[in-house]
Amino acid sequence: MIWNEAKECMSRDEMMTLQSKRLVKVVDRVYHNVEYYRKKMQQVGIEPGDINGIEDLSKLPYTNKSDLRDTYPFGLFAKPQSEIVRIHASSGTTGKATVVGYTKRDIEIWSECVARCFAQAGLTREDRIQIAYGYGLFTGGLGAHYGAEHLGATVIPMSTGNTKKLTTMMMDFGVTAIACTPSYLLHIAETLEAEGNLDKIKLKAAICGAEPWTEQMRLQIEAKLNINAYDIYGLSEIMGPGVACDCQYHKGLHVYEDHFLPEVIDPDTLQSVKEGETGELVFTTLTKEGLPLLRYRTKDLTSISYEPCECGRTLARISRFKGRSDDMLIIRGVNVFPSQIEAALLEMGETSPHYMLIVDRINNLDILEVQVEVEERFFSDEIRELEALTKKIAHVLQNAIGLAVKVKLVEPRTIERSMGKAVHVVDKRKLV
Repeated sequence: MIWNEAKECMSRDEMMTLQSKRLVKVVDRVYHNVEYYRKKMQQVGIEPGDINGIEDLSKLPYTNKSDLRDTYPFGLFAKPQSEIVRIHASSGTTGKATVVGYTKRDIEIWSECVARCFAQAGLTREDRIQIAYGYGLFTGGLGAHYGAEHLGATVIPMSTGNTKKLTTMMMDFGVTAIACTPSYLLHIAETLEAEGNLDKIKLKAAICGAEPWTEQMRLQIEAKLNINAYDIYGLSEIMGPGVACDCQYHKGLHVYEDHFLPEVIDPDTLQSVKEGETGELVFTTLTKEGLPLLRYRTKDLTSISYEPCECGRTLARISRFKGRSDDMLIIRGVNVFPSQIEAALLEMGETSPHYMLIVDRINNLDILEVQVEVEERFFSDEIRELEALTKKIAHVLQNAIGLAVKVKLVEPRTIERSMGKAVHVVDKRKLV
């Protein structure tokens, strides 16, 4: 079993001592090797000697995604090109791609972190893990792949694109675990169910990430496939998948604090919030060589707890994400997160987890339409049953988000399925 007990069960004082030593080193490294950081620190009057431990973390400047784009492609790298053994990048759909580089040591640490996640999910070298994240510049596929190999498991590098072939191999190869997005896993479950093959798989666990998902969706996945589903978290700027993962108790994601120093801040004031309060997650990489980052603002909204977990780990835990500060919709002055709507729909038990939010502006008034898939029977029964369900969903959603919405019920498989990150919002206000 890959469980770094020496690190994952440290006392809080021991962990803070380790973090302080590593923080001092990384600050010195970026100051002397990254001109952009050196100038940024000089602007606020900070030199490496001013940082003596994590108690001085607040003195350091924040890093934003825009900093990576301003230094595109390699301006934040702290190692020469000859020591960079791999490059990953974002899609660049909202601007310049963010480019990240890894040294050989970075890849080794990344592989270990992902293996630790798999171990938390109860996987061992006896398992057969199907990797159904995309391979290539996206960090998900290769990150999960190397972690599974580090664990010693058998890897099936399926990637995405052919669900029928995936389910066939899942059955033929006796796959016991899968790594993919939760929305794609639901699509896989639907495919198996439609073909009458749910009882022909040996799947016992899923490690899902790359998109926010609710506790209700996790429970639905587990019930449909009769497996245990785990939440893995990461982002390419910090490393990729493997920054944090939940355990069998599902009471927060354990952050590998020996490599990633977490903070939670108020996104408006940029001040730290209290333990247990929701804010924006910020990371400082403590061991990254190729692209070390100081106080990187992830935009992900969560809370943090330092209480030891029932599983025995003493690592800090972050709660399931409420959403992203930049994904929040503001509709008629009300803050709305897609995850709020998803949770409300799944709690009802009469809808599928497939939905779409359409935001439009008519006569200077913002309108939110929620399209929801429901069972075929509602379209064959009397019209009043369809109307009654529509009104019920509208009432539930208004109570959940404090905003009246238009509900449109659609037939099964009407909403497009995604094999990568699910798209739940179309904001037409941004298209005009």
